[in-house]
Parts: sequence; C-alpha cells; structure tokens
Amino acid sequence: MTMLAYLIPISLVLGGLGLAFFIWTVKTNQYDDPEGDARRILNDDYDDHPKT
Repeated sequence: MTMLAYLIPISLVLGGLGLAFFIWTVKTNQYDDPEGDARRILNDDYDDHPKT
C-alpha cells in the first residue's frame, strides 16, 4: 500500500509532463502541415539527383 503513495504521484507528474509537452508542440505549430510531407515525397522535383 505504501508503494501506491510513490507510484500515483510519479504517474501524475509524468502524465502532466506529457500533456505539457503536447500543448507546447501544438502552440509552436508542429502539426501545421501533416499532408505536405506525404505529397512532397511523391513529387518528381525532389529526387536523388537535384537540379543544378
């Protein structure tokens, strides 16, 4: 039972840190263009031999 006294606060702190980092990524626009990379990789302009 005393182990729960340690595990519950630790899990709450780790969950809070995860939530804080998620909110930070949303505020810094990390998820702005999720479709852009998927479409960009199919474009012929970006291949193994770049134009000079």
